[in-house]
Amino acid sequence: MYDLQGGLCAERLAGPSPEPVPALCPGAEYGPAKRWPARHFATLAKSYQAQGWQIWLMGGPRDQEAAQAIQALSENACVDLTGRTSLLEAVDLLGLATAVVSNDSGLMHVAAALGRPLVAVFGSSDPEHTPPLDSRAIALSLHLSCSLCFAGRCPLGHLQCLEGLTPDRVEQALQTVLGAS
Repeated sequence: MYDLQGGLCAERLAGPSPEPVPALCPGAEYGPAKRWPARHFATLAKSYQAQGWQIWLMGGPRDQEAAQAIQALSENACVDLTGRTSLLEAVDLLGLATAVVSNDSGLMHVAAALGRPLVAVFGSSDPEHTPPLDSRAIALSLHLSCSLCFAGRCPLGHLQCLEGLTPDRVEQALQTVLGAS
């Protein structure tokens, strides 16, 4: 792996990266109504760890709390890179990832721009309004009657639009995009 603008190299950030590597992006700046639950990310991480994958948690410093929760719930199944990379390093690492699971966020759009197999989880936002623009991306949304409210926090206090998107469903979608690659 190569150095990025004189910064850390990917190998020093994440260690040797055996294939395959899913990058999980648990952040979303707009608010909790756009963030898939940490326990769902943790369940997904444990499933892929059991299959021999190395899991990367990606995001900025504000995503570290979510990453810590995922790490605790997954019994440290992931390499936590949140807050440890510049944007250019995050782009480099996403480009190396075998697949990406992300909330509707900036990193989702980066993964799509890089052509990575991607599952994008949508809660309060509309996948028709801000979709990942790549043919190998799947945007998951339950399209509940209360979904697509575009609220940062659920006005009804239940987050069913995200809670109901189970790890099994996301894993199935990820298998679909990986099969299309």
